[in-house]
Amino acid sequence: MEVHRRGVVERDLPRARVERERAAPEAQVEPERVEAVGLRERDRLRVALAPQQLLRQRRPVVGPVPLLADEHEPPKRTITINGKGSVKAAPDKVSVSAGVETQAPTAKDALARNTDAMTKVVAALKDAGIDPKDIRTTNFSVSPRYENRDDGKPARIVGYSVMNSVFVTTHDIGKLGTILDQLVTAGANSIGGISFDIDKPEEKQNEARKAAMEDAIAKAKLYVAAAGAELGPVMTITEQGGYVPRSMSAPMMAEAAKPVPIEPGTDSVDIEVQVTWELK
Repeated sequence: MEVHRRGVVERDLPRARVERERAAPEAQVEPERVEAVGLRERDRLRVALAPQQLLRQRRPVVGPVPLLADEHEPPKRTITINGKGSVKAAPDKVSVSAGVETQAPTAKDALARNTDAMTKVVAALKDAGIDPKDIRTTNFSVSPRYENRDDGKPARIVGYSVMNSVFVTTHDIGKLGTILDQLVTAGANSIGGISFDIDKPEEKQNEARKAAMEDAIAKAKLYVAAAGAELGPVMTITEQGGYVPRSMSAPMMAEAAKPVPIEPGTDSVDIEVQVTWELK
């Protein structure tokens, strides 16, 4: 006997079992379970479609892209000019370096001699009217002296040298020659460069700035008029140059020298500017 049920052939099964299975109701799926399964299916579908939705959202817009306003404007026409300004002024300050170098067989003797000579030099500066605050020690050294040997043997110390220097500043430029004479007479045997300076150059620098700007404006107007244009607003201003103190070598001094003639001349305060204008 064959019984076909749910796609399965039932053969030679006990009759009582077959009757029970036939009498059993078909399996019923609870409505809640069907609804839950449906929700899960919708969730999976939503997740699967999410990347496609994102791609649709990120898809570039087809069509003309609006241009910025600046791209429609023509490039600005400009002109850049350099201007120079120079102001002459007589220096009102001078500086000089003076010192004493002494040598002796021992460092102690060299130092003692140097101290004596340098004390006289400083005293001479003060007697010449130099303010003590304008006298500043700039160098002091003690070093050995070696003999020159040609036999290949190590050099031998034969003595010591002591150097002491001061930097002196004065606003009385007319006394510089007398000061140099007194320095040498007191024992100074090393005199450095002489530097002439303007004590407060800011005022002269401002005058040079104005002159440099006036020079740049005059040149710009000349070029613009020749080109048939007009100057517009200033766009940039760049400054170059400035004031640099003038230095000179110290004269060779001999013992008991007469006052040395020193001519300070004039200093130049130079300023250069670079100006850029927009053209109308």
